[in-house]
Amino acid sequence: MRTYHCLSLFMWTCVFHAVDTIPFKKQSNGPVKNKRVVSLTENDGEMLRRVKRGWMWNQFFLLEEYTGADTQYVGKLHTDQDKGDGNLKYILTGDGAGSLFVIDEKTGDIHAAKKLDREEKSLYILRAKAIDRKTGRQVEPESEFIIKIHDINDNEPKFTKDLYTASVPEMSGVGTSVIQVTATDADDANYGNSAKVVYSILQGQPYFSVDPESGTIKTALPDMSRENREQYQVVIQAKDMGGQMGGLSGTTTVNITLTDVNNNPPRFPQSTYHFTSPESVPLGTHLGRIKANDPDMGTNAETEYSIAEGDGADTFDVVTDKDTQEGVITVKKNLDFEKKMLYTLRVDASNTHPDPRFLHLGPFKDTAMVKISVEDVDEPPVFSKLSYLMEVDEDVKEGSIIGQVTAHDPDAMNNLIKYSVDRRTDMDRIFSVHSENGSIFTLKPLDRESSPWHNITITAKEINNPKQSTHIPVFIRILDINDHAPEFAMYYETFVCENAKPGQLIQTISVMDKDDPPRGHKFFFEPVPEFPLNPNFTIVDNKDNTAGIMTRKDGYSRTKMSTYLLPILIFDNDYPIQSSTGTLTIRVCACDSQGNMQSCNAEALMLSAGLSTGALVAILLCIVILLVLVMLFAALKRQRKKEPLIMSKDDVRDNIVTYNDEGGGEEDTQAFDIGTLRNPEAREDSKVRRDVMPETIFQIRRTVPLWENIDVQDFIHRRLKENDSDPSVPPYDSLATYAYEGNDSIANSLSSLESLTADCNQDYDYLSDWGPRFKKLADMYGGDDSDRD
Repeated sequence: MRTYHCLSLFMWTCVFHAVDTIPFKKQSNGPVKNKRVVSLTENDGEMLRRVKRGWMWNQFFLLEEYTGADTQYVGKLHTDQDKGDGNLKYILTGDGAGSLFVIDEKTGDIHAAKKLDREEKSLYILRAKAIDRKTGRQVEPESEFIIKIHDINDNEPKFTKDLYTASVPEMSGVGTSVIQVTATDADDANYGNSAKVVYSILQGQPYFSVDPESGTIKTALPDMSRENREQYQVVIQAKDMGGQMGGLSGTTTVNITLTDVNNNPPRFPQSTYHFTSPESVPLGTHLGRIKANDPDMGTNAETEYSIAEGDGADTFDVVTDKDTQEGVITVKKNLDFEKKMLYTLRVDASNTHPDPRFLHLGPFKDTAMVKISVEDVDEPPVFSKLSYLMEVDEDVKEGSIIGQVTAHDPDAMNNLIKYSVDRRTDMDRIFSVHSENGSIFTLKPLDRESSPWHNITITAKEINNPKQSTHIPVFIRILDINDHAPEFAMYYETFVCENAKPGQLIQTISVMDKDDPPRGHKFFFEPVPEFPLNPNFTIVDNKDNTAGIMTRKDGYSRTKMSTYLLPILIFDNDYPIQSSTGTLTIRVCACDSQGNMQSCNAEALMLSAGLSTGALVAILLCIVILLVLVMLFAALKRQRKKEPLIMSKDDVRDNIVTYNDEGGGEEDTQAFDIGTLRNPEAREDSKVRRDVMPETIFQIRRTVPLWENIDVQDFIHRRLKENDSDPSVPPYDSLATYAYEGNDSIANSLSSLESLTADCNQDYDYLSDWGPRFKKLADMYGGDDSDRD
């Protein structure tokens, strides 16, 4: 196949050559080589003959974005079999056939039905064939051809981002690269300058510049400061056609931030700071804050504060607050208004991370003066020590002074101090303190063995202001005095075998002493002076605070002596020497040949010889029964004692009070005084019954005093009335008998109380007339004078 190209009309003429019967293969964009196609036809049974034919064309070219009123003509398909009578039909298939490209079936003219865009599709591959309308036979084999779209500059450059963000350190030199922007053009880079892009800066001068070919943005001014301006907005333009007039362009925005570097030292806003503080503030108290301003940011603005010099460098301290970058003035030592009222400090502020590139700009620190005024406050008393330690012997007398505490008022007023003991620390009130001079003395005896230490608290208060008080601990150590005698360390159960030999060790004893001498204990053992030589045992001092008990004779007998008491004198070597006598009980026991104890009392020896185990059990049982009977008898007897003597309401008994006073004879005028009966104050108090054991003690009610010279009969009647109405008397009948003879007896008084006052002897002959009841009196007083004599 040979191709002929007509440039002016894009017309193609197809010339058929009979070559061979092989179909057309896909053709390239270059010239097509000649192919031989052999076509055989059958004519009325005649033999087939060979015909030479072929298509002749090149590629079709079409401009994109056609804007004409008519459809755009592409080219023409033609075969030499076409006689112009319309008998042939041209058919077009492939990319866009029928939609984008249409063909005239009769003439083979191809037109573009729509506007094409090269950026969407740059070439189309189509296939063409010609058939006979009458027979439908394909007169030409199907052939493939290409329609290539020619580019026009219809796309502007586009950046990969609409907005770029970049940063560059402040103080950077000219030409420092910031960021590179990139724009692309969809036009054909191989066809003209439609895709050749050139960059330029529209906004951001004179601070930044852009490379026209690479799009790299660079700094254009030296030493740009972030503190002056931190943010910049740069607009970059990309234009095709090599930047020539008529080219299309696109823009993008680049936000550039200057990052901080440490190029600024800290600066105090003022040169002097003033603070005040009460003298009573505790250690670590914050007095105030100072701050040196640094226009840098982040780690570049970190500041460290320190006290350079001053008269308060040892009293105050400055601490850096990492959050606020402030210097905090704190108290490091207790303040005292009376000693110093004003302090002056010099405080330095410096960067912690200086940049060596900018050290030439000057020292990166600043200095300020800080003045602190101390204010006076009413302070509590101050003791001379933080605590006191006192030592006292345990044998000190009550009221003895063991030590002294001292406190003073630190204020200028110097108020008087009052001392006292905090009784919560001395519940037993063993110690006290003098309220004025602080002397501590004892109130009770001390005993080191019970309490070797005493910890008390002394309080000092200002007399004018008791709220101002201070407490101080006082530790009192009780020193040991040798006031306890040594004694056995334990109770010893010592035995000696009946078959013991002389010089045999039967017991080793040790002692203890509650005292604690500084040189340690040393004890000595001796026999008591009353028995310097014991015939049975020997005491041997081992010189190590122990003693051994040795046998002195050959053999011991339980039947003769079952137990021995051995007194031992024990004394120490401290001053004053204390001694005691300990008695060691030694039992005589039966032992085997190895010296092991078997039995230790004589009763067991006797019982084992004559009584069996059953007899012993019977004896013990009898003893238990007797004890139970005794306890029951005692309980019954106790119960009987509680029962009253009057068991029935008909049993009335008299409480008889007997007076066996016969008087002192005729000359006794003071034997009995009737005034006792008349004086109610002289009577005995009421007494509880003694015939039964009282369950409850009743309170005796005091009666209203009677007049001293009241009549005896009236007195008795009143007493009877009181007893009847007294609710405190026992709930049983009590008979009170009063032997009153009455007034004006015809026999007058028989008493001899007033016989001495008579001038002559009385006549008692009338007694014989009174009957047998007075016969005895008549015989005594009614006889002759000789009889009376």
